[in-house]
Amino acid sequence: MKKKIYYSILFLFFIFIFSVFYLGLDKPNSYTPNEYSNKNLETFTSKELFLNDEFNSNDIIENNQFTLVNIWSSWCAPCRSEHSLLMGLKEKTNINIIGLNYKDKKNNAIKFLNELGNPFEKILTDPDGTISIALGAYGVPETFLVNSKSKIIRKYIGPLKTENILEITKIIK
Repeated sequence: MKKKIYYSILFLFFIFIFSVFYLGLDKPNSYTPNEYSNKNLETFTSKELFLNDEFNSNDIIENNQFTLVNIWSSWCAPCRSEHSLLMGLKEKTNINIIGLNYKDKKNNAIKFLNELGNPFEKILTDPDGTISIALGAYGVPETFLVNSKSKIIRKYIGPLKTENILEITKIIK
């Protein structure tokens, strides 16, 4: 009798586990953060990649109507795929594009830019990733479109796509 109860409980347990996993299949497995409208981009200070001078993000952003802050790294494959779109955006518009180089070696970042071109007005460094985390980034690449008052207009998680570039172009004109 104890054996039958044991097997019945074991069977019900497996049915329960199977049901939980089966019901979980229909739920989306991606997370989309809340909208970023009316939020300010966190102010940060960082060293410039080439000159090693310190810059405050507000000083770079407030002199431009719109600024695109792109978090990237040379070791990031999606960053490589979006880079040509950033180059095209820079050629077609006068938008201020700031690069935030995330957890990268200086030589690798410079080699990446020499190979693919440099769309950035300034490239600031984030050697330990703390600036990106403070900005609310989940990984690389991520891009923030901000106005001259550092208000976030759009946040793009992952590599930029052609639709994103068209949206950015429409907003800044």
